[in-house]
Amino acid sequence: MAHLRSRRRLALAVPVVLSLTASLGFLPAAASAAPRTVPAVQAADAPALAYVVNTKVDRRTIASVERAIGKAGGTVVVTYDRIGVIVAHSANPDFGKEIREARGVKSAGATRTAPLTRAGTTDEGAADYVTAAEAARTRAASAQTPGSEPLEADQWDLRAIGADKAAKINPGSGRVTVAVIDTGVDDTHPDLAPNFSASQSANCVGGEADTSEGAWRPYTDDDYHGTHVAGEIAAARNGIGVAGVAPGVKVAGIKVSDPDNGLFYPENVVCAFVFAADHGVEITNNSYYVDPWLYNCMDDPDQKAIVDAVNRAQLYAQRKGTLHLASAGNSNHDLASDAIDDASSPNDTTPVERTIDPSECYDLPTQLPGVVTVSATGVQNLKSYYSTYGHGVVDVAAPGGDRRYQLPDTPSEDGRILSTMPNGEYAFLQGTSMASPHAAGVAALLKSKHPWATPAMLQTLLKVQANNPGCPESYDQDGDGTQDATCEGGDRVNGFYGFGIVDALRAVK
Repeated sequence: MAHLRSRRRLALAVPVVLSLTASLGFLPAAASAAPRTVPAVQAADAPALAYVVNTKVDRRTIASVERAIGKAGGTVVVTYDRIGVIVAHSANPDFGKEIREARGVKSAGATRTAPLTRAGTTDEGAADYVTAAEAARTRAASAQTPGSEPLEADQWDLRAIGADKAAKINPGSGRVTVAVIDTGVDDTHPDLAPNFSASQSANCVGGEADTSEGAWRPYTDDDYHGTHVAGEIAAARNGIGVAGVAPGVKVAGIKVSDPDNGLFYPENVVCAFVFAADHGVEITNNSYYVDPWLYNCMDDPDQKAIVDAVNRAQLYAQRKGTLHLASAGNSNHDLASDAIDDASSPNDTTPVERTIDPSECYDLPTQLPGVVTVSATGVQNLKSYYSTYGHGVVDVAAPGGDRRYQLPDTPSEDGRILSTMPNGEYAFLQGTSMASPHAAGVAALLKSKHPWATPAMLQTLLKVQANNPGCPESYDQDGDGTQDATCEGGDRVNGFYGFGIVDALRAVK
């Protein structure tokens, strides 16, 4: 898949954050951002591009901008009145330039560099499915621990954060929902069906939510990422397969991946945040980055508009009580450094090598204000070799797996994360994609215990109850005499783990 999680925080650039926050500062907390829609142009009509156009939230200005879109050769696909974001399509090569000059437009830009077709995650490596023989061996080992799920002996990650013990005290409340914004969730999986919330699920591809039956499901078996993530959060303890960190909470699926290339375009993510907020979702998990740019630079009008639109949507959700968690990334980048080489953007056409400043070019949604950034660890509570990091950027860490240097004493001896897959199957995956849902599960346990906690309060609780191993004396994982990453900070807060590795047992106590 394109980029399923693999990323740093917009809060590093205070002037930008203040300006973006101010754009939503007057939004009423209980207001709905439900969109108004019109028929979209068809891809066959012209080689159109998709755009986000950001404006004020008063109806007069929005109506004026919608008319300007038409005059510039564009078609309004959907308008999110309450956050002032309009999704439009246009085949006019000068549309971006023309609409940015229209009265009332704050920012506007293309959300992709390739023409529209009909209609990236952060896992590291291919999935390794569990065979019947392997499952039998694991079931035998699990049976030696009363109360364990059949495949739980291979879930070293649950034990690493005390989730197995936490489940006996408080498995989480069914009144708390974690929405998996991802490639779709197979709600027919027997470990997911008991906790799945269809009423809070949708397909947001194209920028408009489709809530028809099954719209949230993966396109194909290869779109397994969201199903794996969902199982890590809330697989039920029902005696069938694996267990989630918070096996008593609800999980929803909001599909945002493009059917043709698997990319997570901005308009899809805007729709997902707004839908989650308007449907009472308490927590979202975001194990991806917003395509097509790994880092969105504020000196580029298109990328600036993407930052503005996605930030408006996620801040709207925060104001309505939704906490967002996002994976830090799988590039082993230091997001607190002065410069990062990005050779992967844009990923929908031909990437161009560039050097970016992570304090001015942002990984979305990871670096947006209020979003909890999660790095990955292995069974030894050490940063996973691939995990991106950064002092003052990473908030917390969680098990994401490490099949190279941190192998557990389990039946499979597999250092990755075991979870649910489409069609009732199970597989191992690793990545910060897997770390973020562990933290989201702990956040769901905290929300279950403290139902009136705001997103900011939940984030504080996550940090306070985390366990920080401190910077390692050496991080020469491959033994070649060179440090593979540099951990800055102390035992309380540092670049590898933020405030520490999340703790499910402390969350319920």
